[in-house]
Amino acid sequence: MKFAARILLLLMAVSPCCAGTGRDARWEAEYYVARYARRYSVPVEFVRALVEQESGWRNCLVSTKGAVGVMQLMPDTARRLNVQNRCDLSQNISGGVRYLAWLMSRFRGDLRLVAAAYYAGEEAIEKRGLKCSAPAIVTYVLSIRNRFERLGQFQLANVAQTAGSKR
Repeated sequence: MKFAARILLLLMAVSPCCAGTGRDARWEAEYYVARYARRYSVPVEFVRALVEQESGWRNCLVSTKGAVGVMQLMPDTARRLNVQNRCDLSQNISGGVRYLAWLMSRFRGDLRLVAAAYYAGEEAIEKRGLKCSAPAIVTYVLSIRNRFERLGQFQLANVAQTAGSKR
């Protein structure tokens, strides 16, 4: 297990300030996002951007359309991915990231199409591809892209600060 993951698990286990506040669930979700994103070769910042957009990191959020959990898995998608409990962070995130990895394969790594398919369904995007101009889908993809870029820049800034402090 990587050093950062061990530290995160230790903080989750011993941090009395976070008990019952939901912050410990967020830390757990962050851990699973990083773990499964690496395992299935999906950019971590992309998964984080999607979770932020879909649920705002709320664990068992239920949408009006029936999507559940931090990755907002629909019932059919969850069944297809063998996710038994959509409110279980590990199962929800594992299933969601596996679905993203499958979409990345299907759409040859084009994250715009992956985000659009995650939102609208792969069949709809398969038919239209980048020619899809439905306002809700375009808005969703732009929001994911903006979040993805912001998270990526934040990570680069942290790397630069860390490198600067070691000099």
